[in-house]
Amino acid sequence: MKTDASWEIANTAARMVVEEGLEWGPAKKRAVKQLGLPGRTALPDNDLLEAAVREYLELFCGDTQPTELRALRELAVLWMERMEAFRPYLAGAVWNGTATRLSDIYIQLFCDDSKSAEIALIDHGVRYEVSSINGFHGETVDALSISSFCKPLNENIGVHYLVYDLDDLRGALKPDAQGRTPRGSLEAVRRLLIPATE
Repeated sequence: MKTDASWEIANTAARMVVEEGLEWGPAKKRAVKQLGLPGRTALPDNDLLEAAVREYLELFCGDTQPTELRALRELAVLWMERMEAFRPYLAGAVWNGTATRLSDIYIQLFCDDSKSAEIALIDHGVRYEVSSINGFHGETVDALSISSFCKPLNENIGVHYLVYDLDDLRGALKPDAQGRTPRGSLEAVRRLLIPATE
């Protein structure tokens, strides 16, 4: 149910996501605090927050965001190509179109052996840091994080490879409740970069 409080939290969180590059979960929690609402206030779902982020981008970033998004997608393609052997899929804001220059790039890899992805980065001479995050079903997966310079934006962007089992790929491609694909293959991302006039 979309209450007035939900909309207020979503709109406040959307500003933090766009202006500060906050991840969605922390942005919702900070919005509750900033609005002086009780700590147990129900948080808006991600669909509502995404709608608020898109609205904010349209109102305040319409002249800059499309260019920034394109630069991030081009950088994502570069890093997906480097790890093409591990079935890379782009996820998050860079895939769904809500990214700005403050957004990180999230690439999900699906491979038989998680260590083989690390070995491939070492072979490419890429420096990375390893951490753990929660996967699709709450399981722990490795995140291999890189800082990559993005020439069009003239700044370093965080690129994170999230390493999943090959078996996870089948479930990962199911559309969400709105029928949208939650992640995109290398080919799908390349298609997004083709100008609409072609």
